[in-house]
Amino acid sequence: MEPAAERESLKDQMSRVIEEARMVLPGIQALFGFQTIAVFNNRFERLPMHVQDCHLGALAFVVIAMALVMLPAAYHRLTQPGIVSRHTIEVSSISICCALAPLAAGVSLDVYVVLQMVTSQEGFSVAGGAASFVLLIGLWFIYPFISRRRHATHHSI
Repeated sequence: MEPAAERESLKDQMSRVIEEARMVLPGIQALFGFQTIAVFNNRFERLPMHVQDCHLGALAFVVIAMALVMLPAAYHRLTQPGIVSRHTIEVSSISICCALAPLAAGVSLDVYVVLQMVTSQEGFSVAGGAASFVLLIGLWFIYPFISRRRHATHHSI
């Protein structure tokens, strides 16, 4: 039997959104730091140009993810300081959720780059990058949507 659900206040919802952003942001920033350092490695310049381009694409995706994760705090402070609204919570929640897609793409492209650097096997590297993307999208989007649909179906009976 499922425990009873309880609605959060707008204030609690906003606190949770900001907490989620604070939890994700340091990881994204650390990844960004490692990505920027990688280009100064001597081995990086020896990689084929398409692999270097994938790394630059990964860097761009991570910058997009970072911007989306930081949007809630900036949006709240600049549009409605001192007020918590349903709209601000929705914008913030969507922003954080949307950040996960470019983050998954950036991580997956860098998995490809690392595998290419270590193995020099294109097929293995592509498979590893693709598997990473499927795993991340599956856990961050598909599984929650399936659970949400299942939850909604059980409560509509």
